[in-house]
This record gives sequence, C-alpha cells and structure tokens, in this order.
Amino acid sequence: MEQPSNRQARPGMAPRLAAHPSVAAVLDRRAEREAAERAASRELPGRPLGADDEAAARRAPRVIDGGWLREVALRAGADDVSAVPLDRPELAGEREHVERALPGTRALISLVVRMNRDNVRSPERSVANQEFHRSGEIINEAARSVVRELQDAGYRAVNPSATFPMEMDRYPGRIWVVAHKTVAVAAGLGAIGIHRNVIHPRFGSFVLLATILVAADVSEYGEPIDYNPCLECKLCIAACPVGAIAKDGSFDFFACFTHNYREFMGGFTDWVETVADSRDGADFRARVTDSENASMWQSLSFKANYKAAYCLAVCPAGEDVLEPYLDDRKEFMSLVLRPLQDKVENLYVIAGSPAELHARRRFPHKPIKHVGRAGKPADAAGDAGGDMDARRPAP
Repeated sequence: MEQPSNRQARPGMAPRLAAHPSVAAVLDRRAEREAAERAASRELPGRPLGADDEAAARRAPRVIDGGWLREVALRAGADDVSAVPLDRPELAGEREHVERALPGTRALISLVVRMNRDNVRSPERSVANQEFHRSGEIINEAARSVVRELQDAGYRAVNPSATFPMEMDRYPGRIWVVAHKTVAVAAGLGAIGIHRNVIHPRFGSFVLLATILVAADVSEYGEPIDYNPCLECKLCIAACPVGAIAKDGSFDFFACFTHNYREFMGGFTDWVETVADSRDGADFRARVTDSENASMWQSLSFKANYKAAYCLAVCPAGEDVLEPYLDDRKEFMSLVLRPLQDKVENLYVIAGSPAELHARRRFPHKPIKHVGRAGKPADAAGDAGGDMDARRPAP
C-alpha cells in the first residue's frame, strides 16, 4: 500500500507536471528535508519557524560546512584547500568573470595539488612536462570530484579548467575564467614570489592550482598569510634563459611568453606563418629544423610543452623544500641550477629584444632562434600583459 505523502506542489504548478514521477520524487524529498529542519528548529532556543521563515530558507543557499568541505577536497586528491568570499576587495577584478561562469557565485574554493620536485627540475624537459600535465589532470579531476559532491549535496558549483582549455575566442585578451593565483593568495594558500608564481608555505613553488565557484557561503574562510615564503634568493633570475625576471624584480612578460610558451598560442601562429611564408619544402626546412617540427607535432598530439619553467625548478622556498638549500647552497646550485644553465637548447626571442641581449650575454652556448610577433600584438603589453603578469599561465 502506498504511503501517504507530505508533498506540496508549488502554487501555480500544472497538475500534470506535479503528478510526474520525477517531480513527485523531488517534492517528497523536499518535504522530508523541510520536516527535518522544522524538527531541528524546535530543539533550538528562539522563535519557531513560521511560513515566511520557511520560504526564505528555501530561497537562501545553505552554508557549506568548512570541515566537511576540507575532507571532501582532500579525499578527492587535493593537498590543500581554502575558501574565500567573492566580496573580498582583492577579488573585485574577478567578480564579473566569475558571475558570468556561474551566476549567483558567493564563494571561491582554492585547491592545491603538489608536483614531484625532481621531475620538474630535470633538464630532460619531457620529464618535467609530463609532471606538469599529469598534475594538471589530477587537480582538474579533484576539482570535478568536489563539484560532484557539492552538487549532490544541493549546491550549485562549477570548476573552470585549472590549466587548459581556456576561452581562446578572447585571445589575446583575458582567456582564463578565474585567476587561480589571485584566489589562492586571497584564500591564504601562499604568496606571489619574484617569479610571479604562488609559493605555498609548505610545498613551495611545486604546486598547481584550481578554483571552484560555488553559489553558497562557506562556514570557514581563509585569510592572506602575513609573510611571503619567497627567500629572494634570486635563483629564478639566474635560471631564466631569456632574462624574463630582472634583478630589480620587474617581469618581462613577452620574453617569458615568447620562449616558454613557444608551442602554445602565439608561438604556434608564428610557426604556421613560417609554413605559409616558405617558398617550398626546402625553404621551410632551412627555417625550421626537424627537431623543432617534431617538438611542435608532439605538443599538438600530446599536450603543449613548456620550453623552460626553470624559475619553478630552482626555487628552494617552502618548508618541505627548503632544507637541502639551507644545508649546502653550493651543492644545491650544482645539482639543481647548473644543469639547467648548461643545457644546450634553442632560445626563442624577438630580434633585438632585451631577451636576445640577455641570452647572448649570459648563455652564449644556447642557440638563438628569432621568431615573429604572431599572436603578440604590441598594444597587448599595456592591457593583457598587465593581467597576464598577475595571472601568468601555469606553470
């Protein structure tokens, strides 16, 4: 015999819709939840819930328990997590973009996944790139798992990509949905170092970040840390083959973009233009070596490869990373910094740029390859470049 139901159809709901099995199940589930909430309210001091209170409670998103959220995130594969309300002043520049991705967003949840340090440090860049890509897969999967848990608990949430894909229809402007670094710093998961990457207090620079947008408040929020884990050791300056990080701490966005991201975005466009501009196959092979073509093919087939990211590799900051550097700095530089400096590799620069001058002076053994400005319009330096300096695509 069918049990009596406490379901109440929404006023104005068509009888046929209210009688649909799926709608009936949802209404029954809501009635059970509201009955439990009324019972719980009677155990608390204060005025019992009235009809107006119950209607308001249904409209307002429930607060996410911070302890539960942390357990969910760590179980999903994150190594650290913290949340921050969207109305924080330091996130003012994110609100428009976040609310477009998830209307009604109230909080941002920042996730951290550690990378294996010696993989990132290896002069064999296939090893480092595999670590970047695999860690990216792990953090994207962790973020997706957390969103599934939030969804099943009744919360609206989305997880924009931690790495790529991004919104390339907006390139060369802001292509990312949310600035993961900005959110992580606001949530207390680290601070920006001289190399323009987030340094986690424990894990150092060997982290990837993701952000979850959620249309609810969280019971516990992080606060920015009160110090910068960056040691200002300047090893990132010494390691960068194109001088993207200056001794005074300034950052040459285009130097980094042109070399490290050679097989992304603008670098790919420049390669295509080289194909188009070549008179024939022999002329093309004179401009682009077989190894360069094979590398571009590999990036197109198996995910784009970073050419350097040495600033991350040599960074000794972070409590879990720091000890070898403190014990023997000379040995640390011999094992970590020197192999990257000594590596013979192409350096991609714009002719006559400060990056070329730096490369020729500091790394004369590294061949120089001149590339065009494809995908890197001059007027982007003041607009997109300023944002990219703060967000700098990972790693």
